[in-house]
Amino acid sequence: MDLFQISIYASLGSCFSLSCLYVASLYVWNVEENRDHPSTIKKRFFSVFIVMLISPLFIYLFSSSDLLKTYTIWYVMGLRIEGFFSALIYPLLLTIVLFLGPLSVQLTNSIWKVYSEPMFWFINCQNLLWIRNHIVAPLSEEFTFRACMLPLLLQCFTPMTSIFITPMFFGVAHLHHMIERLRSGMDKRTAIIISFFQFFYTSVFGIYSAYLFVRTGHFVAPFIAHAFCNHMGFPDIPDLIAQPEPKRFVFLILYVLGLVGFILLLPTMTEPTWYQNNQFWYNNYTKSAFNSSI
Repeated sequence: MDLFQISIYASLGSCFSLSCLYVASLYVWNVEENRDHPSTIKKRFFSVFIVMLISPLFIYLFSSSDLLKTYTIWYVMGLRIEGFFSALIYPLLLTIVLFLGPLSVQLTNSIWKVYSEPMFWFINCQNLLWIRNHIVAPLSEEFTFRACMLPLLLQCFTPMTSIFITPMFFGVAHLHHMIERLRSGMDKRTAIIISFFQFFYTSVFGIYSAYLFVRTGHFVAPFIAHAFCNHMGFPDIPDLIAQPEPKRFVFLILYVLGLVGFILLLPTMTEPTWYQNNQFWYNNYTKSAFNSSI
């Protein structure tokens, strides 16, 4: 079935090692401050950028030799020019559709006016927390967990299987936040509940992100979606419930329409030909077989 094949041990073992490396890099520093302290943020920026330098070596070391004779390592990581602007725009628009409800609430709360203010962007671009959440975290996580892991998994598993395996590494990697919650004094039960809820929604997002990478063959697609999702955060359900009628009913309809629209548009707006996707996993299948498999 596969033109380029590596063993399951090489595939899963290298991905597990990458996941451990990413998390370990966050704790290599002996710091007393919490994760939001400027000195902690700066040190972790340095850590994850070192991991980003190391991560491509896993593809180089564990990939099929035939693969690297046919494609450059940067190409299989989704760092390519062909279809770049499509990968930058369409996945973002698709993700915006998903957040139709929350965006509508923001519109009525005049939050959109803030986005049009140059000072909003000027101030935030100097804020380490904002830079971490909107740039460094999405960049480093998508680079490691999608651009470097998926090419390794796709040499062993089908696209569909790979899409569902990667989020497990991604979700588990976020469980380390439980350690920081316990350190901050949060009781164990609350820390466990919050951490496993975070594991759930990061895993769900990981499926979507992996799907974008596989379908578009571009790193920028999951990165831009990740950055936007981090900006929006988890939908504020209590705020939705607190809205007066008939606003609440209208917003609820928009929430549902956004989800339904997202599901309906997902296959079309990630059509591989829109992104000139000629990655090895796409070429290993006929077009119909690839589309039916994911």
